[in-house]
Amino acid sequence: MIKKLVSLSSLLFCLVAASASAELKIAVLDTQRALIASEEAQSLSKKIQEELQSDEAEAKALNDEVRALTEKLQKDGEVMSPAEQRKAQKDIEDKQIDLQFLVNKLQKAVQDRRQELVNHMLPKIDAVLKDLIELEGYDLIMERSNLRYVNTKHDITRKVTEKLNEKYEKS
Repeated sequence: MIKKLVSLSSLLFCLVAASASAELKIAVLDTQRALIASEEAQSLSKKIQEELQSDEAEAKALNDEVRALTEKLQKDGEVMSPAEQRKAQKDIEDKQIDLQFLVNKLQKAVQDRRQELVNHMLPKIDAVLKDLIELEGYDLIMERSNLRYVNTKHDITRKVTEKLNEKYEKS
């Protein structure tokens, strides 16, 4: 008797869940991918890269200088006096400190610019989502990164990117 009751209640639960899910229109969005793929974000990223290019070149030159000094010390170290070796080692250490500072500064600048880009684009993504919700009648939009599996028919990332590009072209 109890087994029949449990079976019946399980069947009833499945039927109710199936009918409830049929009414929900669910979508999945990979916000990061939509943002990166948009023309405006790519344009802003290119601009940021150009702005930071001189710092990157400076870091590369300093890295090359450290490498050259290290190779010279290894090659000529045996014929150098102890004072020359200490001086060369100190020069290398000073340049490495400068390089580390420059690299940290560059990483911070890149991180700050990326955050600015995200802050600039999020209201636009929200506006596009609002339009899509009204147009397509979504009841639930979930972030792709929080899900283990999603059928591609529920993924609206491409639609969001296309709408972002349309709005960017109009402005």
